[in-house]
Amino acid sequence: MDDAQVDSTPASALSIRATPQPGDLGWIVTAHAELYAREYGFGPGFETYVIETVAEYVRMPSSERHRIWIAEADGRRVGCVAILGRERGEAQLRWFLTDPAVRGQGLGRRLLREAVAFCRRQGFRSIYLWTVNGLDAAAQLYREAGFTRTETRPEVLLWGIPLCEERHDLPLT
Repeated sequence: MDDAQVDSTPASALSIRATPQPGDLGWIVTAHAELYAREYGFGPGFETYVIETVAEYVRMPSSERHRIWIAEADGRRVGCVAILGRERGEAQLRWFLTDPAVRGQGLGRRLLREAVAFCRRQGFRSIYLWTVNGLDAAAQLYREAGFTRTETRPEVLLWGIPLCEERHDLPLT
């Protein structure tokens, strides 16, 4: 299916599932590598970083405190987000992405709502995420969901371009 067909998909036809299927993890890596290279100029080191973090997830003991959501439109993956249970009652939000072809239909907000609701049901005391400056649309969605930026690291050459890392937190208790 080409992007023009997905573009016309009504928001109600977008589905989100939390049951991993073969190919989901590989798609997360590929989608992140391609999108961030195209939209932000990230180099191949970013793909390596995503591979390493997905591999960390695969190596984690199976637990109800970890979850990946995959959004689909007409059977095509178009978005994702994950929660990894961490120590001290914290959850880490990872791999938040929406395909440009379906942006503007509320999918990002839906994915974040699913992730936050899951964390509340699991009894996490807070959610955190690490991101970088310049991802303005995602930062706006994080703010709308109640996250606040709590830490900024100095600018470094990261994935081929100068970036500042940022931590965002959402207390749940």
